[in-house]
Amino acid sequence: MSGNLLHVNATVTCPHGARATVLPAQTRVVVSGNVASSVADLYTVSGCPFTVANVPHPCVTIRWVAPSTRIRINGSPAVLRSSTGLCPAADQAPQGPPNISVVQQRAVGR
Repeated sequence: MSGNLLHVNATVTCPHGARATVLPAQTRVVVSGNVASSVADLYTVSGCPFTVANVPHPCVTIRWVAPSTRIRINGSPAVLRSSTGLCPAADQAPQGPPNISVVQQRAVGR
């Protein structure tokens, strides 16, 4: 499946609306003036409001499970707008897929 390449300033949120921030693993590959994102990057979620039975159970990271099959950035698969991911809590229980709402429009991959 094809989609636009994500970069570190793309708007990615957990399924509950908390914004994810990216710590890039590389700074060499750039799309639209921003560092391109790969599965090697560390996506952290802060401020997730999700609770289960009145106990906070927030999303803490994003783990990409179906990234690009053809594009690699420093040996790691690139993350596309169409990539599938999971937002696990601290105990690794999946909370749902991330939402990608704003991404660069120039570079497209598979």
